[in-house]
Amino acid sequence: MRSTHGRDLLFGSPTLMWEAACDYFDWCVANPIIDPRSFGGKQKIQRPFTMEGLCRFLNCNSAYFRQFKKRTKDKDFTTIIQDIEEAVFQQKFENAAIGVYKENLISRDLGLADKQDVKHDGIPETPAAKQVMIFNGKKVEF
Repeated sequence: MRSTHGRDLLFGSPTLMWEAACDYFDWCVANPIIDPRSFGGKQKIQRPFTMEGLCRFLNCNSAYFRQFKKRTKDKDFTTIIQDIEEAVFQQKFENAAIGVYKENLISRDLGLADKQDVKHDGIPETPAAKQVMIFNGKKVEF
């Protein structure tokens, strides 16, 4: 019989977690993606940081990481996890902003995609434009 349940913790301290995340970030920078579509198939593209990639690098799955984040009572671990998530967000956002990554793909991944309400007929709903006119010094909307 086991005396404990579940997987052991991957990190003994928040500092070790941050160092492991930095090792992943360094690995991403040192191992760019080779674009086979480029001339000669040798163009290197910076590898985006992802939480899934970090989890694979740490030999855990994303569910383990999410559950650890949800269950931890240690404020220092919570702060480090927030720092890691913000570093991943910032790297993807900034590289998409300068065109290194596909902007629409990264914006969807980061939850920044534009949302549109679509009617059942497939035509996007747009609010009716208001006309404004100044009449005898008074603003009139119609």
